[in-house]
Amino acid sequence: MKTIKILGTGCANCKTTEEVVRKVIADLNLEIAVEKVEDIMDIMKYDVMSTPALVIDSTVKIKGRVPSYDEVKTLLVADSCCDDTASCCDTTDASSSCCEPSEDTSSCCTTEAEEDTNSGSCCC
Repeated sequence: MKTIKILGTGCANCKTTEEVVRKVIADLNLEIAVEKVEDIMDIMKYDVMSTPALVIDSTVKIKGRVPSYDEVKTLLVADSCCDDTASCCDTTDASSSCCEPSEDTSSCCTTEAEEDTNSGSCCC
């Protein structure tokens, strides 16, 4: 299971970041563990000097600002695409995937979610 850590000591921006992350996870119906890290010594282990910060599977993706809903969505969908349970789509046939025609299909997945492009759980 993917893990997200929200690094921050509890300021308003840190709380907003947590709200945004949890909303994206709920809206996309993703199975992701969310952990709030508030201890300054633990935060410094990630070489983060400005919070809030967003860590996805041990990699700092954002630091020093509140990410937008769309930015978090992009990070979570991109990180969940083409994992061990999905196969990458054929880039020559974007019509068979849930990707928008104008988007790069090289990182898209072929999943059951493609059947319902309005489900919000498609890759891309």
